[in-house]
Amino acid sequence: MIIVLRSDVSQEQVDHIVDRIKKLGLTVHLSRGKERTIVGAIGDESARIQESLEVLPGVEKVMPILKPFKLVSREFKPEDTVIDIEGIKIGGVQLQVIAGPCSVENLAILQETAESVKEAGCGLLRGGAFKPRTSPYTFQGLGEEGLKYLKQVKEKTGLPVVTEIMDPRDIELICKYVDVIQIGARNMQNFRLLTEVGKTNKPILLKRGLSSTTKELLMSAEYIAAEGNDRIILCERGIRTFETAVRNTLDLSAVPILKRETHLPVIVDPSHAAGKWDLVAPLAKAAVAIGADGLLIEVHADPENALSDGVQSMKPSKFSALMDDLRKIADAVGRSL
Repeated sequence: MIIVLRSDVSQEQVDHIVDRIKKLGLTVHLSRGKERTIVGAIGDESARIQESLEVLPGVEKVMPILKPFKLVSREFKPEDTVIDIEGIKIGGVQLQVIAGPCSVENLAILQETAESVKEAGCGLLRGGAFKPRTSPYTFQGLGEEGLKYLKQVKEKTGLPVVTEIMDPRDIELICKYVDVIQIGARNMQNFRLLTEVGKTNKPILLKRGLSSTTKELLMSAEYIAAEGNDRIILCERGIRTFETAVRNTLDLSAVPILKRETHLPVIVDPSHAAGKWDLVAPLAKAAVAIGADGLLIEVHADPENALSDGVQSMKPSKFSALMDDLRKIADAVGRSL
């Protein structure tokens, strides 16, 4: 349930309310907005519990959360969440683009790609050190060596880095090297993994599953938030349909739906949706026009020789031209890039 506190509530009253909620056996989550402090109480929502909280000093009103996802809903937090990653903000007026190769192959290619996307205006660098592949015989990533390359390139370019986690046992290792942990589409409902990353203080980029609904995506985000980590970035990356002309079907309707239902930032990955580099630009433009908070785009300095997803990776020159076009669209919809 949501406990809305009075605008003049004192810290002593807040502490008393929190203590009372805990004694009732509920989990407490505080959300301090610009005008109001809201307390989320997760657990028994019976009328008896609600009435016992309504009489507490400092409480304005108590409301049940009707959505199955509680902490990530707009009912709990009406204002948009803005996630700050070393000064790079995702979820605000300014759009952010996360770009880089599908996988970290070697230091030279990673460095060259990172320098080119930074020059084009990219805010964060992506690169996979552990790669989920359909075939066990294809390139699986460099592991810790790849993480070290990402950190080295960050030190040279200043770009915060994003990489995917596959196994809960790798959390401590990955946290040493990266700034944002990505949960891939295949792991969106790996609830053990979601629970473990929820215990970290790292921002989590959560991708929608191949055949998952927006509600299921939000329920997965709830697993992370329930552990105390609300620094979650949702990512629409296309879903599996009967269409064979593209790798996946980009569900652009998911963007306004998610923006309506949750306070979390929503970005779009046109690369994995299209599966072809020449389709990435029009999909990216549409995503910005429809209200996405950012983009996740695969860029490779030498896509012809890429070890994974070369066919959907943009060359740096094409990416730079796309960024110029995206700035015009962002300006037209009241955003900046």
